[in-house]
Amino acid sequence: MLQMIIATVLMMVLFFGIGFILNMLMKTTWFPLYAFIALVIGVVIYGSMGSASFLSSGESFTIVDIVPAIGGLVGAILSGSAIKTLRIKGFKMF
Repeated sequence: MLQMIIATVLMMVLFFGIGFILNMLMKTTWFPLYAFIALVIGVVIYGSMGSASFLSSGESFTIVDIVPAIGGLVGAILSGSAIKTLRIKGFKMF
């Protein structure tokens, strides 16, 4: 349980940091969210290659896999919101 909490916080901070830097460099607000969604879709498709069907691949993911992924999604959303707020307040990033 403790490892799942640490992994969730780590994923949130990791995606927030990477998303914040990508937002500054690419000057797009929601790119990290799109990249996260593409990553999740890729993992789900890759994970379903060994099973009989795509719909049965959801059974192989447990709560320990899903909760850190949700933490990463929250971090990606927060990075976009932080950049958007900073741009509204007049801060120029690169």
